[in-house]
Amino acid sequence: MTYTGDVRVGGPADVLELPSLTLIKLAVGPMDNNAYLLRCRATGGTVLVDAAAEPERLLALIDEHAAGRLDRVVTTHRHQDHWGALSAVVAATGARTAAGRPDAPGIPVPTDDLLEDGDTVRVGEEGSGAARLRVVALVGHTPGSVALVLEESEPEPHVLTGDSLFPGGVGRTGSPADFISLLDDVERELFGTLPDAAVVHPGHGRDTTLGAERPALGAWRARGW
Repeated sequence: MTYTGDVRVGGPADVLELPSLTLIKLAVGPMDNNAYLLRCRATGGTVLVDAAAEPERLLALIDEHAAGRLDRVVTTHRHQDHWGALSAVVAATGARTAAGRPDAPGIPVPTDDLLEDGDTVRVGEEGSGAARLRVVALVGHTPGSVALVLEESEPEPHVLTGDSLFPGGVGRTGSPADFISLLDDVERELFGTLPDAAVVHPGHGRDTTLGAERPALGAWRARGW
């Protein structure tokens, strides 16, 4: 079936087959969060991005698509709707945890891997042909928000942006300074380095592309949100 990225809480996951990995998108919880299970096609390694809510559904997803294997959970930022199921998922799977260094103290499950801008998250064992995700720090929605960029072996890059970039704008910020920081980071680190074909997989809602959003950058800056 054709991947659309249009998922609903209580509904089925959507599966995107890429050359290096399989991306499975599931909507969970009262805030319609997206959780993404990534499974490396070469190694079977797995990463869950945002154990947001409904741990029983996330664990069922891991059982169905990865035979119960989960190597790591990356939390894109410290807001509770993105880690509500983290404790239960880690307890059931033994997965390592990862998050942006500035946000880790705000996540109640201990963070094993403190992520910095430019780090690599492997989906599988090091040196085994694992798919790799590049960490991009995007400061503003929270101090330690991170995006994950999959570039290698794909016809176009794929970016998991958490709450830093959505169709129609950047994520909510608490002050004008935070908004400018976030928009500057998003423009420089995403729009400034990746092609228009890059696919954006946000923390809530439908997917988009950088090309679809790029014409509105000036309007976002002018409106201030």
